[in-house]
Amino acid sequence: MIRSFDPIAGADARVLVLGTAPSQRSLEKQQYYAHPRNAFWPIMEALFADGVSLEYPARAQMLVDARVALWDVLHAAERSGSLDSAIVSDSAVPNDIAAFLTIHADVDWVFFNGAKAEALLRLHVAGTLPRHRRLRARRLPSTSPANARMPFAVKLEAWRAVACAVDRAGRCRR
Repeated sequence: MIRSFDPIAGADARVLVLGTAPSQRSLEKQQYYAHPRNAFWPIMEALFADGVSLEYPARAQMLVDARVALWDVLHAAERSGSLDSAIVSDSAVPNDIAAFLTIHADVDWVFFNGAKAEALLRLHVAGTLPRHRRLRARRLPSTSPANARMPFAVKLEAWRAVACAVDRAGRCRR
């Protein structure tokens, strides 16, 4: 049984990025997106740190400073290996995303790191979300090394939507 990590989030988060569940490498290192070929951190560093490569604690702080929260849809699940397709559907236990959104009232965007995160939220969580909240949601291309057919530049351009969502003035960081 794999288990997710606590979310990375500041009290003033405006955006929630949801993955599925930690990979084997992430579990070993106890870090989100720890696989060296996962594009998540290089994309976030391009958007929020002028492309500077940071150590993990600084990466987490970069997200907090940018008002971006990071979590997984699943709290626990059975899965062999790291592929999302290997998650045993009946074993999935979701995180309490509704409670997270209640505490983080400024979050008005949810971005999914790939199709599986979106599908898992719709299957296990959507019915628990507060109906009075106007949340906008968007699936972004998976940053996983398994999505190697999509070039980094194309992923980065799609993920630029996260920077736009945290920018209340309507300007996007380029």
